[in-house]
Amino acid sequence: MNSYYLVGIDGGGTSCRARLTDPQGNILGEGKSGSANILLGVEVAMASIIHAVRKAAKQAGLSEADFHSMHLGLALAAAEQRKTWQGFMQLDHPFASIVLNTDAYGACLGAHNGQDGAIMIAGTGSCGLLIKQGQQHVVGGREFPISDQGSGAIMGLHLIQYTLLAQDGIKPHSDITQIVMQHFNQDVDAIVEWSKRARPCDYGQFSPQIFQCAANGDEVANNLLQQTAADLDMYLEALHQRGASKIALMGGIGVRIGPWLKPQSQQWLVKPQKDAIDGGLMMASKPEHNLF
Repeated sequence: MNSYYLVGIDGGGTSCRARLTDPQGNILGEGKSGSANILLGVEVAMASIIHAVRKAAKQAGLSEADFHSMHLGLALAAAEQRKTWQGFMQLDHPFASIVLNTDAYGACLGAHNGQDGAIMIAGTGSCGLLIKQGQQHVVGGREFPISDQGSGAIMGLHLIQYTLLAQDGIKPHSDITQIVMQHFNQDVDAIVEWSKRARPCDYGQFSPQIFQCAANGDEVANNLLQQTAADLDMYLEALHQRGASKIALMGGIGVRIGPWLKPQSQQWLVKPQKDAIDGGLMMASKPEHNLF
């Protein structure tokens, strides 16, 4: 019988994933649950974590009675918010210990297998992070719409803005703008109403069509990708200036945007070795990985 277990957690706005291992790193079970972005509610995030761990434990033949032997490394969205981080860490929990840092930190640890290096996440949102000699250096990542350049959400926002200009006869329509208008049943008022409640993922939903239209020669879609790539070039250069020579470009946009990046940016890119859950496992039972 193991005296303790390690659990890596990768929690974002959409889902929370858990991986349970023994002290030697052998995977015993995995589980998945709902949102664990702590900015959306620390209690909700903790409930999602417990739910995901419960599933992983069941897969491993364990139960909640074993929670007190589990050390958790939590790589969670919005953990960079100090007050929210503190609020989460003050919650009661059934585990042996918890260590909390950002999802980007977990992803960076995993990408470089615990060694110094950087990541640039470009998905629905975007954020760059360099870990160097125990210090974190962050670029971007301050949430849509004021930050997150190079993300699917910002690209979608630019698409909506361009489509409205096209509707006003200021810009020419193209296949991608027609796709947007079809999505909203050719109703500009519907776009305006939608925008009042739209989330970053709602803007980001148009990213696959932008890539597809660009591949088919749509100039508007290609220009949107060029702007997205230019924003990511900016962040990659900033990370390099801070000392990054190896940068893992990650996320749904990141894995597809490579051909639009400058050659200079491409030379710094490396493939991630492991994922954010592995980063969480590296954090587990090691308080020095706490953000605050």
